[in-house]
Amino acid sequence: MPRPDPAHSRYDRQPTIPVPGHAAHAGADAVCRALATAAAERAVPILVIDTYPGTDLDALVTAATTGLPDYTLINVEDAALAPDILTARLERFLTPDRVFGVMAPHDLLEFYDATHLAALRTRIARATGPTLVYGWGAALAAPAAAVVVVADLARWEIQQRQRRGQPNWHADNADDDALRKYKRGYFIEWRVADRHKQRVFPHMDFYLDVNDPAQPVLIDRAAFDASLRVTVERPFRLVPFFDPGVWGGQWMKAVCGLDPTPPNYAWAFDGVPEENSLRYAYGSVTLEMPAMNVTLQRPLELLGPRTYARFGAEFPIRFDFLDTMQGGNLSLQVHPMTSYIQQQFGVAYTQNESYYLLDAAEGAVVYLGLQEGTDPDRMLADLDAAQTTGQFDALQYVNAIPARPHDHFPIPAGTVHCSGAGAMVLEISATPYIFTFKLWDWGRVGLDGLPRPIHLEHGRANIQWNRDTAWVQRHLLGLTEEVARGDGWVEERTGLDDLQFIETRRHWTSALVAHHTANTVNVLNLVAGTAAIVESPTGRFEPFTVHYAETFIVPAAVGAYTIRPAVAGERVATLKAFVRGSAEA
Repeated sequence: MPRPDPAHSRYDRQPTIPVPGHAAHAGADAVCRALATAAAERAVPILVIDTYPGTDLDALVTAATTGLPDYTLINVEDAALAPDILTARLERFLTPDRVFGVMAPHDLLEFYDATHLAALRTRIARATGPTLVYGWGAALAAPAAAVVVVADLARWEIQQRQRRGQPNWHADNADDDALRKYKRGYFIEWRVADRHKQRVFPHMDFYLDVNDPAQPVLIDRAAFDASLRVTVERPFRLVPFFDPGVWGGQWMKAVCGLDPTPPNYAWAFDGVPEENSLRYAYGSVTLEMPAMNVTLQRPLELLGPRTYARFGAEFPIRFDFLDTMQGGNLSLQVHPMTSYIQQQFGVAYTQNESYYLLDAAEGAVVYLGLQEGTDPDRMLADLDAAQTTGQFDALQYVNAIPARPHDHFPIPAGTVHCSGAGAMVLEISATPYIFTFKLWDWGRVGLDGLPRPIHLEHGRANIQWNRDTAWVQRHLLGLTEEVARGDGWVEERTGLDDLQFIETRRHWTSALVAHHTANTVNVLNLVAGTAAIVESPTGRFEPFTVHYAETFIVPAAVGAYTIRPAVAGERVATLKAFVRGSAEA
């Protein structure tokens, strides 16, 4: 397969959704003017900016001091619990582990001193002049007549700030490694923040994008609602992000047109609404917001009735990339069984997944399942010893299955596996994506110079020892079957095993092929061909072009849609995933 030069890549790294008929205010001065004008209409001008944890409050204060000079500024976080008290309250959910915590059920009010917060409420209610209340939880102290602003930013941006030294919210952990900071965000802060944001949205007057502290972007409530509405009425793409890793490869640099400076790119998220963001255009001004806002605010239209009933306001499918082309093996790993992830981590369902090979070098393999006759005690003893000796003979215990482009390997939870070097994997899985129990990491350390976390005890509790060579051959290999064909197209079920809730279908087509969401969300990737055009047979949305390797989402509400090659006569292929049992094929 030809690999284009980055300068000629057609992969769109900044996909944008136009929102016609609405405007945005860009820059601190414009934002302050718009908010001051809105607040001036109230008897007492009170602005409340409720910020997502990770927001640069210093930048916000600097902008407000300049742009709203007559306003008294009140930081609601002055009423937050002291860092040591807060951390002690969260201890059982943080756990001592570097990677894994437990999903926290907290409400944001629990992070505040009730007496101090009540005093702030009284002070704000008695304000006689222009007042700005800001911080995470500012709405907790807001009077009914206030102008309410939700200040939001992407999780990827939060992670970049944490890597540069930003601590978690009200935590003395600036020097912690990135994994521990991410853990506190993933298991606690972001869960609490999304629940809180959901309560604030009905009272929101403005939405503020603070991903770039130097260039905030503001839209009013009508524009926010319109943005979410147009998203669920058409196919769309998420804003992808890419990250280096110790096993990373070189394929994405070329195909996705990435910055060639990093030594490699190991993984990319381009189809994970929980982590990715959406980019909107209001004329010449663009705004970025977490894609989770659509899941939280428009779950029925996005997910469909059965999927929403089953999972709630949570996007259950994720697509991401694993690049080991000219790189190394992933860590040998296993994912938790459903009962284990529920009991140990408070997560409703587990990380069943699959590897779809977008590309593979000669001799590439996927490690999948155990060799016949593997002795569990001996393998675990050797894995334990390997943490000291740095030596482990993986091929003595694990099957190495030849991997070719367009092979698709199901990987149900409990199955020992990893991608070998020389592969470009489109990983399709259930959304709980951080629950990887590393068993062996080939003696490496992470890019931060620290040993990468190994979780043998978790692995010991989840490895399904009957998943040997014969079982793998019978249940996980060669499952692709043709299910339909028409004029110029073929549809195949690509073989996800019956332990998974995700169904996948591949369509090869040199002509137009009809699809239907059948009342559930569809997630697709163009796995072959230069580009394809997605259209509505009834004109419900503008034609939507996708390029090779781009993931796109078709909301359940779209219904019928068609896909055809953008280049006449070219044969293209899409891989489509949806929730099994929630849609018809």
